[in-house]
This record gives sequence, structure tokens and C-alpha cells, in this order.
Amino acid sequence: MNRAIGRVGTAVIALMLVLVGMLTYLQVIHADDLANDPRNVRAALKDINLPRGPIVTTDGEVVARSVPVDDGTEFDYQREYPHGNLYPQVVGYQSFVLGSTGVERTYNDHLVGRDPALRLEGIGDVFSGQEAVGTVVLSLDHQLQEIARDALGDQRGSVVALDPTTGEILAMYSNPTYDPSGLAGHDTKQINQVYKFLSALPDKPDLSRAYRERYAPGSTFKTVTASVALETGLATPETPYPEIRSLDLPLTDAELSNFGGQSCGGTLAVSFRRSCNTTFGQIGLDLAEAFVAGAAAFGIGDVPPIDLVPEAALSIGPRAGTFQDEQPQFALAGIGQGPVSTTPLQMALIAAGIANGGVIMEPHVVKEIRDADGDVVRTIPVREWKTAISPVTAQAVGAMMVSVVEDGTGTAAQISGVTVAGKTGTAQTDTGDPHAWFVAFAPAEAPTIAIAVLVEHGGSFGSEATGGRVAAPIAAAVMRAHLGR
Repeated sequence: MNRAIGRVGTAVIALMLVLVGMLTYLQVIHADDLANDPRNVRAALKDINLPRGPIVTTDGEVVARSVPVDDGTEFDYQREYPHGNLYPQVVGYQSFVLGSTGVERTYNDHLVGRDPALRLEGIGDVFSGQEAVGTVVLSLDHQLQEIARDALGDQRGSVVALDPTTGEILAMYSNPTYDPSGLAGHDTKQINQVYKFLSALPDKPDLSRAYRERYAPGSTFKTVTASVALETGLATPETPYPEIRSLDLPLTDAELSNFGGQSCGGTLAVSFRRSCNTTFGQIGLDLAEAFVAGAAAFGIGDVPPIDLVPEAALSIGPRAGTFQDEQPQFALAGIGQGPVSTTPLQMALIAAGIANGGVIMEPHVVKEIRDADGDVVRTIPVREWKTAISPVTAQAVGAMMVSVVEDGTGTAAQISGVTVAGKTGTAQTDTGDPHAWFVAFAPAEAPTIAIAVLVEHGGSFGSEATGGRVAAPIAAAVMRAHLGR
């Protein structure tokens, strides 16, 4: 009997130790993760009933705010989004049913005053009567965001613009979009209905195409192919390539043709300006396994560390160790097709890296945190993410991109009095018309803006679309506004 009691006692002690261990894990080690989990309704309720600071653009436009409310519920505040469907894929929403997304989630502690710097300020606020909440200042410019929306219009796609020297996002807009107000109310039934409705729409308005959706980048990826060719010493801008209509793909009976079936070739620089598929398909083959490492240096295969939740999708390219068996895929990768799939954010970062002497900065949508008095208590640090290429290579590729805008496929991006560097792309898709792309930076000699524009399935031009015809004018409109032109 005593032995049986002893075994029971041992089991009870073991269970108690397990329980203590789990409580320690949940309340100490895993506490932050649980507190920030969007499914944690308890945490959401706690924060919704706290005063919450506003979110504003860099030029002072309020894009999210909390107002006192007496609507017969247990909630004291209502979150409002004054600009409706202009910012939801960046700002996100705060919902006691669904949790939080976007800036509302990433910077939640700053908005409710839990940031240590704001807590120090809060000591003085006890006497002044002010709430110790933070104001989150975005790096986005309201005017640029509006112009990106207007220029894209009803077409499905995305516009991403950033400062290549800091990584600050200046504009990031996707269409279709939605108004988050219906998700931020206090009626559980209504919130669930709105969420179910949005989730069922085939156009996925609640998905940020800018950083969460991947597409074949087409010829805009020739910026990477050319960069890797120069960086590895495979070619120089003056290396000649044959003037041909098509390139035989190894291990198959297939051919890679130029746009419109035309003959295309010349030096690397000329081939870039003319966007010769045959040249860049051959470069993809010549680079072989070196192409994988060269693309990875630009961030292909990594998740861009943008300060948003959910996180960005990683872009993909040719796979290491597969060249011998998948040579045609390396040729297709050379022109941004086949295994290559990228987000608009990633293509904007690639353009920014070339603009910034080969260094890609970490992208971020928030510039700083201010206290209730408007004083800056925290500045978001500027950090390098990748060193993709040398300054010499970046300068050479930049010069080739200038030629595209001055005398190539990207003339629609020209801006009077400004030298623009760019690259067009018309990406074939498995279904439907091609995607239209354009990446650029300006002024070419001292860039302050880099941009990527994607228009899905050619937008209003459909099968007649090209990147130069559809996407380049959109990029020009945003760059022109940024440069005051």
C-alpha cells in the first residue's frame, strides 16, 4: 500500500512540476508572443479599451485615430480610418474580434504608451492630465499615396516607392483595396460578416499585392541578370551578343524568342536597352550556378524585413544545384520568367539597391514615434539589408537603365529636366494577358526615389499591354510628384 501511495505521490509531484513549467513558459518565456498574437482576444480587448495614439503620414495627415464613444458596449473608444481604402494594406486595422494587422499591430506598444520612452514621458503626464500614448509617424507621403492610387486607377496591381538611401517607404498602394472601418467596430456579428465578405472576393482586396503576392517580373529582372554578369566578370557593357530571333533551350526542343519574334542583339548595353530575350537567356545559361548566388545577393530567397504584419512574401529564383538538369530554367530566369517570382516590394528594393551604389537598405513604413507633446522619442533606425553589387557595377547598370528611358522601351517615364533610370517588363502568365512592369529611380545621378509598378494582366490594355506602355506612365506620375515636377 505504501509503495502504491508513493507512486501516486511521485506522479502528482511530476504533474505539478510540469504545470509549473508550463505556467513559467506561458507567463514568462512566451508572454510577449501570446500578448501580440492577433487571435488573443483578451489582449485585443485590453488594448481597445486603452487610449490609443494616432497614426499619421510624414506630411501630417491622420490616417488612424481613436475617439471616445458611448455606443452601449463595454468599449470606451472607437478606432477610425479617415481615408477609407487608401492605407489599409499598410496601416492595417485594430479589431477586438480579429486582432490587429499592419502598423496597428507592429507598433501597438507605441500606440498605447507601453514603449519605455513613452512611459518616462508618462510620469510628467500624470500631472498634466495628458495620456501617455504615442503618435506613430509613417514614412509615407500622403500626396504620393494619392497619386499612386489615382495613376493606377481601377487596374489591379501595386505601386511601391521608397527612398533608396534610407529604405523609407514613400508610397505603397495596392488595388483592389478595402475600407477597414467595418472591421474596427464593436458589433461582433457585423465584423464577422464584413470579414467573410472580403475573404470570399476573388480579387482578394484584403491582400497587399505590394509585399504579399508574387509575380513573374519579366524583363525588369534583367537588371539582376545584367548586374550578376558584370559583377562576376562574365561580361562588360561592351561584350557582344549575336543578333538572332531565338535561342535554342538546352535539353529540349523549345526556343526562347524575342518580343514580337524580332531579331535582337548587340553589346550587353544595347541588348539591355532593346530588352533582348535571347541575350539574357544566354547570360542565364552562361552564369549557371553563379546566377543563384548573384540573385540571392539582391534578396531573392529571403524575406524582406519590412516592419509590417503579416510579414512579406519571399521572392524566388533559380535553385542551387539544379543547373545540369534544369538548364532551360536558368535561361528563363535570365529574362525574369520560369522559376523567378517576386513581389513589387522586392523589385523596388532591387531598383533601390542599384540606385544606392549596390547596397539595399532595410525597408520600413514608419519613420518615428512622437509623444503627446509632439516630441520625437524614438527614430526608426536606418540599416543595410544586402550588399548586392559593387558601386562600379551599380553605376554601369544604372547607365544602361538611363538608356532604356532615354532611347529604349521606357520613354514614357521621361521627366523634363530629370534623368530617369528604368527598366520595363512584360511578363507572360500561365493564364490571361501578360503583367506590365516598370522599375526606376531618379534623379539618376543622385537618386531620392526608387519605384516598382505592377499592373496585373496588362490592366486596361489587356493583351496589347507592355511595361513601357502601361506601367511606366504610372511610375512617372509618382516620381514627378516626388521631385516637384
